[in-house]
Amino acid sequence: MVQAQSLTYSVDSTEPIEILQITDPHLFAQQSGQLLGVTTAESLHAVLDTVLANQHQAKLALITGDISQDFSPESYQYFAKAAKKLQLPCHHLPGNHDEAAVMNANIVGEYMCSQKRILIGNWQILLLDTTVAGIPGGYLPDSEVAFIEASIASAPDLHTLLVMHHNPIKVGCQWLDQHWMKNGDAFIHTVRRFPQIKGLVWGHVHQEIDKLVKTGMKAIRVIATPSTCIQFKPHCDDFTLDHLQPGYRLLQLASDGSISTQVYRVPGERFMPELNASGY
Repeated sequence: MVQAQSLTYSVDSTEPIEILQITDPHLFAQQSGQLLGVTTAESLHAVLDTVLANQHQAKLALITGDISQDFSPESYQYFAKAAKKLQLPCHHLPGNHDEAAVMNANIVGEYMCSQKRILIGNWQILLLDTTVAGIPGGYLPDSEVAFIEASIASAPDLHTLLVMHHNPIKVGCQWLDQHWMKNGDAFIHTVRRFPQIKGLVWGHVHQEIDKLVKTGMKAIRVIATPSTCIQFKPHCDDFTLDHLQPGYRLLQLASDGSISTQVYRVPGERFMPELNASGY
């Protein structure tokens, strides 16, 4: 099972490995489609252009869900076409706004990758599916826990990064934390059993988070990344949009298991959402 879902990249294992995280584009069938005042196709292109302008040395990109807003085949086809400009493998997973069958049938092309396990240098990156059909919140099924366990057992000397859509910890937004990974506490308890696991990365929350969470005797790095469209304002009880621009994250995975990371945003004030919106 593990081998069939794997893709291996040959790199110099002594050098830090640069990886992009791009998340929550919320695209529509029509490129003119807007989410709370932001034309999501335009904001995606602005983020991709910012990536190119920054001239990173990334080896691949992680696309962490909510690629579509309307479940349309055209939205996934458009993402695959737009992302070509990166000329990087794009490993994707579904979010709660995605329909996995439609996504997998339409997000295809030279750079689109569906493998759940990435082997690169001294690291393995595991892409997890936390979606539950018909609801915005997430849940990590036993099959995904078994996938983590089998992957680590097959390569116990590799550092491990776990990537998903939903937040496995509550982020301090009461309205948003209703839609977290429902079994997040149990997931964190599982993570603490594996010293190989160095970090958890997700999308969904449309805001920047980077901190350490204590799990028994161990601290685990937890990381969330801004959307390529609208942003949710941190630490708000009710639905609140932020004025910050769309962005992405660069991760640097060092051979010793440490992680360096930085968020980059589209420069200027080009994209301004409907700040008085009460939901979507």
